[in-house]
Amino acid sequence: MKFFRRTATAAVVAGALMAAPAAMYAQVYPQTIAPGQPAKSKPGLLKQIGIDQKLHQQVPLDLRFTDETGRDVKLGDYFGRRPVVLALVYYECPMLCTQVLNGLVSALGVLQFDAGREFDVVAVSINPKEGPGLASQKKAAYLERYKRPETAAGWHFLTGREESIRRLADAVGFRYAYDEEIGQFAHGAGIEVLTPRGVISKYFYGIEYSARDIRFGLIEAADERIGSVVDDVLLLCYHYDPATGKYGATAITAIRIGAVLTVLTFLTFLFVSLRRDRQDRAAHPKVAVTVNRT
Repeated sequence: MKFFRRTATAAVVAGALMAAPAAMYAQVYPQTIAPGQPAKSKPGLLKQIGIDQKLHQQVPLDLRFTDETGRDVKLGDYFGRRPVVLALVYYECPMLCTQVLNGLVSALGVLQFDAGREFDVVAVSINPKEGPGLASQKKAAYLERYKRPETAAGWHFLTGREESIRRLADAVGFRYAYDEEIGQFAHGAGIEVLTPRGVISKYFYGIEYSARDIRFGLIEAADERIGSVVDDVLLLCYHYDPATGKYGATAITAIRIGAVLTVLTFLTFLFVSLRRDRQDRAAHPKVAVTVNRT
C-alpha cells in the first residue's frame, strides 16, 4: 500500500520536483563536531559529559517517575500511541536547559502537528532533588509559549529518583555529571525522537532545531502514519545523517526520482494519446465507397 501511495504521489508532484532548483538537492552540512557531542579530549569534568547515539535501542518503559501533578507514573504510560520527543534537562538549570526547551518549543510551534495528537513531549529532570512543583511551573510556562492550550495533555514534565534517571539517561546515551564547585549539572544539549514502542529513532543536537527535521523525524518514527503524501515524496529525497543530527538532501536520489518521473510522464502521455486515437477511430469508422460503372 505504501508503494502505491508514493507512486501516485510522485505522479502528482512530478512537475514540481522536476522544476525545483538544484540547490534543493545539494545541501551539505559541515563535518564538524555536532553540538551535544564531546570533543575527543576534554579536561576534568567535561570528559564525563556528552551524547552517545544509541539508535534503534529500546528504552526501559518500566521506569517510574512523578509527573507534574505529583502522580506516580511509568515511562511506558507515554508510549504506545504516538512518537515521543524526549528532553533530558533539569528545571532549575540557569541557562542551557532553558535554551534547549525554548528551541524545541519554537520548532514545534511552526509545525502543523499538535502535541497530544501526532506526538507527545516528555521532559525528564536529571536532578533527583527536583519535584512536581517545579515540573508544574515549567509545563505551564512552555504550554503558554506553545500557544496551543488544548494540547496540554500532550506535554509531560517528570521528576524522579536517581536510579530511574540514570537508567533512562544511560539508555539514550545522555552522559552528565554534577559539578560540586558551582552546584550545577554539566551536560550536553539535544533532544531525542522515539517511536511509539520506545525505540530511539533520531537525535537532534544543539539548542535550535529545524522544524523540517523534527517533522521528518516524527513521520519516520511513526512509520509514516502521520504527515502528508508530499512528505512521503520529500523523504525520498532527504535522509537523516546521524553524524550531524540533521536531514540532508541526496542528489543521486533526486536524479533517480527525476528520471523515473520523466519516464512515467512519457508513458502516461503515450498511453493517453493511443487511447484517444482508438476512441476517434471507433467514433468515426471508415466508410467503404462503392463506385457504379456504367
